[in-house]
Amino acid sequence: MAQPPLPSALDDVLARFDFMVLDGALATELERTGFELNDALWSARLLHEAPEAIVRVHQAWFEAGADCAITASYQASVEGFRRYGMSEEEALALIRRSVQLACRAREAFWQMHADDSRPWPLVAASVGPYGATLADGSEYRGDYTDDEVVLQAFHRPRLAALLSERPDLLAIETLPSLSEARALIRLLPEFPEARAWVSFTARDAAHISDGTPMRECAALLSECPQVVAIGVNCTAPRHISGLIDEIRAVSERRVIVYPNSGERYDPQQGGWQPQESSDVGSSAFGDMIHQWRMAGAAIIGGCCRTTPRDIASIAEQRRRLN
Repeated sequence: MAQPPLPSALDDVLARFDFMVLDGALATELERTGFELNDALWSARLLHEAPEAIVRVHQAWFEAGADCAITASYQASVEGFRRYGMSEEEALALIRRSVQLACRAREAFWQMHADDSRPWPLVAASVGPYGATLADGSEYRGDYTDDEVVLQAFHRPRLAALLSERPDLLAIETLPSLSEARALIRLLPEFPEARAWVSFTARDAAHISDGTPMRECAALLSECPQVVAIGVNCTAPRHISGLIDEIRAVSERRVIVYPNSGERYDPQQGGWQPQESSDVGSSAFGDMIHQWRMAGAAIIGGCCRTTPRDIASIAEQRRRLN
């Protein structure tokens, strides 16, 4: 049975503004500045090797107009760091660092730019899927495991580490399967202070990556009062409006969307490939933002391969509405 969401940091922002602006692709910007991230840890490697670079990218997103930074913890896990020779204590310290760096960037930005036209920026701690740590492409399919005990054992220490740094929200993101979403929302009550958005990847305008109907996913998540928004990310822009419709058909939760550029990641080649009818480019975002907002999106940003220009276009649309 659907439950009303608990109060969250989203409430203050959305009481003042027509919608909230998310940031864009952290790893894309790190690569653009010269970092090679094609390994199992992806951008999480820089939590150890180049933390100041992560701070600079967070600040760049705030400068572009983002109201919320998503931390560099998507692919950070105890298991992943231990494969690189770190202890569990070192791994947990790096996971905590991801929130610390985003908060530092927020403070630096706010000291320079605080005014009545911008909300106090939020920090959302990224919680990526179990499949991401396998680095075998299964995170795009959702065919790794539906064993709830395994999934919760994987996520529990990371959630505890992230929440110890008091982020405003958890960004449970890029989930390809309903089974992992179910495991996570059953885990959330162990952390009663937590508020989360949950977003899936999708194969089309009605189904997430493992083929489950989006309506089924949204209905399940609406049973958890700690889930304050439901949506999709790292999905082609052309599918977004249909997916918003599917969520809103069964749920009154706020809808969050942050699509990728429209390209497809090829795990065998380790890179992004154009798709037929690809929506790549800032012009696509500029054309579609109003459409997504009218469909019911309350939180809009960008995922892989999106740029500060894309986020600036979203922020400009918001300025026109408020």
